Amino acid sequence: MAFVPPGAGYDRAITVFSPDGKLFQVQYAQEAVKRGLTALGIKVNEGVVLAAERRVRSKLVEEVSVEKIFQIDEHIGAAASGLIADARVLIDQARIEAQINRLRYDEPISVQMLAKRIGDIKQLYTQHGGVRPFGARLLIAGIDTNGPHLFETDPSGVVAAYKSQAIGGGAPTVTEFLEKRYDEKMELDDAILLALEALRAVTEGEFDAEKVEVAIVPTETKRFKKLTTEEISKHVRQLGSKAPAKTAKE
Repeated sequence: MAFVPPGAGYDRAITVFSPDGKLFQVQYAQEAVKRGLTALGIKVNEGVVLAAERRVRSKLVEEVSVEKIFQIDEHIGAAASGLIADARVLIDQARIEAQINRLRYDEPISVQMLAKRIGDIKQLYTQHGGVRPFGARLLIAGIDTNGPHLFETDPSGVVAAYKSQAIGGGAPTVTEFLEKRYDEKMELDDAILLALEALRAVTEGEFDAEKVEVAIVPTETKRFKKLTTEEISKHVRQLGSKAPAKTAKE
C-alpha cells in the first residue's frame, strides 16, 4: 500500500479543514503573496503613504499599465501584492462598495468599513466549493472623519489596523526597518522618504523612480494622490548620500 501524506486530499478543489485544523488552500494563497513584489504603508498624523515596487519586465511594455497602487475613492487608495489579477477584482469590488455607500448614505465610506467588507469577500472564498482564496494582500489607506487609517487584508479574510505595515516578498526586511525608524509624529514628506528608503533595501539593482510607485492621502486635503515619476525622482534625490539600509541578509 502506498504511503498517503497526512494532508493528502485536503487541498483539492474545495477548501476544507485537514485533521490538524489547517486550510491548505489559504496557506497556498498566503505563499503566493510572499512571492509578490514588496508594498508598504505608513500612517502619520499628516496623512498616509503607500509605496510599492514596480518591475517592468520588457522595454516594450507601456509603464503606465503596470500598477500596484490603485485609487478606490477620493479619500481611499490601496496597494497590492501577490496575484495582481486577483487584486484587481477586489479593487473593482471595493470601488463598487464605496459608490454604493455614497448613493445610500450620501457620504464617503469609512476606511474601516471598506476594509471589513473586502475582508468579508475574501473570507467567503475560503468556505465555498468551486472557488479558491484570493492570492493577494491589500493595504487599504485613507482619511475619514476619524483621521488617517491603514488596514491590511490577507487571503484568509483577516483585517487588521496598522501604523505601518509591509506585504510581499521583502516584507520581513522592510518591517524590521520600519520598526526601528517609524515615528507617527514625522511629517508626510519624511514618511515618503522613509518608505522609499525601506523599498531601496529590497529592490534589485540601482534604485530609481522608475522602480517604485508612491501615493499619498494628506490629512489636510483628504484626497488620494499618486505621485508622478518626476515627484518621486525629487524624493529619491533627497535620499542622496544616505547609505542604503542594511538588509537582514547583511
